[in-house]
Amino acid sequence: MAVSYEDAVAEFEWDVPDDYNLPAVVEGHAAAHGDRVAVTFLDDGGTRAERTYADLARDTNRFANALAELGVGEGDRVMHLVPRHPDAFAIQLGALKRGALLVPCSAMLKPKDLAFRANDCEATTMVAHADLADMVEPVVEDTPLSTLIALDGDVDGWESFGDLLDGQPDEHDGPAIGAQEPMSINYTSGTTGQPKPVLHRHRWMRAFELVNGPYWWGITAEGTTAPGDDTSAASGAASGDDGSDPVDLDEELLWATTGTGWAKWFWSPVGVGLTTGASQLLYEGEFDADEFLSVMEAEGVTRLCAVPTQYRMFTQTDLSAYDLDLTEALSAGEPLNREPIEALQDAYGITPRDGYGQTETVALVSNYPGIDVKEGSMGKPTPGLGTTVIDTQEEEEVGTDEIGEIAVPVGNPGIFDGYFEKPNLDERTFSGDYYRTGDLASLDEDGYFFFEGRADDIILSAGYRIGPFEVEDALVSHEAVAEAAAVASPHDERGNVVKAYVVLADGYSGSEDLTGELQEYMKEETAPYKYPRRVEFVDELPKTSSGKTRRIELREREVEKFGE
Repeated sequence: MAVSYEDAVAEFEWDVPDDYNLPAVVEGHAAAHGDRVAVTFLDDGGTRAERTYADLARDTNRFANALAELGVGEGDRVMHLVPRHPDAFAIQLGALKRGALLVPCSAMLKPKDLAFRANDCEATTMVAHADLADMVEPVVEDTPLSTLIALDGDVDGWESFGDLLDGQPDEHDGPAIGAQEPMSINYTSGTTGQPKPVLHRHRWMRAFELVNGPYWWGITAEGTTAPGDDTSAASGAASGDDGSDPVDLDEELLWATTGTGWAKWFWSPVGVGLTTGASQLLYEGEFDADEFLSVMEAEGVTRLCAVPTQYRMFTQTDLSAYDLDLTEALSAGEPLNREPIEALQDAYGITPRDGYGQTETVALVSNYPGIDVKEGSMGKPTPGLGTTVIDTQEEEEVGTDEIGEIAVPVGNPGIFDGYFEKPNLDERTFSGDYYRTGDLASLDEDGYFFFEGRADDIILSAGYRIGPFEVEDALVSHEAVAEAAAVASPHDERGNVVKAYVVLADGYSGSEDLTGELQEYMKEETAPYKYPRRVEFVDELPKTSSGKTRRIELREREVEKFGE
């Protein structure tokens, strides 16, 4: 039967072999089940392609051989700027097999952002889709980039990915790579300053295999089982969430909707899909709720990971029109409101399960399969991490229902252990007992975490500390509200008041009457001091390139209007 949460925490062990590395893991899958489809690729133009694990291992080695001929080797930094693509994994794995470090980039960045990253980590190689080469070329002369490789097309002065693979051997004899060897530099942005280069080692992938796989996605790698699970390891299966039949990876199709330029790509498509040897779907196309639902129905997706905005948009369409094979729905990026949770429960009998973590970590908190899901909760700490909530000043654990900062003991294998060549940042980040996430949460009497916002998102009003998410969650439960963001708005008497920026659902328009209706509704849904005294209707909310609401931008608007 399925392992209990308490047993999972008690029995968890960090089993990270010294020689662990991702390319070797994928080669192991190719040897064990080479004909299993690793990637099914679709795009909105009708293109379809598949790569088996045998294909993936072969193309990885061919690209590694090509990189060796180009002089790319151990310790070199390789930037990649590619869409969801059937060859995306081979590009990443080929670079890793050379002992190089991956530097993922998103097409939502600007040329100046690429230049900053290339100069900051002294990257010498860029692999970019031919359609994105014009983002790179303006900055080449001002950066160390000297080896340029184009995917899916010819670019003057660039190597062609396809041509590079032609004639290359199917095996590659590269440098020895271990769990402690550097693997990637993922740039993460804060509210101030330039993005920081988060350095991860190959052990990061093993941490995902041990944590994100069983304790979020509900699957395990072949040859292993979740701690405390008595399912046969030989089948490569994990027990069902309720003690039912084991998970058969040959019957599963995973889909994480993230792009290749984000840490979430490593969290799921790489860190769970590849490490477990599962089959997964990649879809390249703009988000459209009906199109995504149609793809899930046609392809037989069984486990979906999407962002809250996408789930909210799913609820704006007729879910009953789609016959889905979904058994699990996961959410990440920011907390998921109650409305889409209830909509998926009603339509498919499944409860979306939040997972929380950062670019710097694995899943620190999740609604682990088998525990009761509390609406609005991030879940409980995942095994092995020791995640807790501490006072923002004293680094002491807070009590029930108190707001504090989510923190993890330093030296934990599930978090990064430094920034790339930034010892001053390392000292500042790891000088205490905890790695402090900068995210605030409260705990209830059962140990469930509830997200309260970023440390600088908390609204202080007349002595009250108000987390924006509770306000937003209540607002979007009103039928007129599609999205909402709550921020502090300066006020002469109260210091700040709650200001709500509201995106209306189809068929509604902003008015004074609707403002009053929402305010009265909020007084019933939340503590009265949390209701938004100011409401502004907007067409859209400002978002980061990864889809999170930029509350800092909204706060700045309020300061401009009402002063400090």
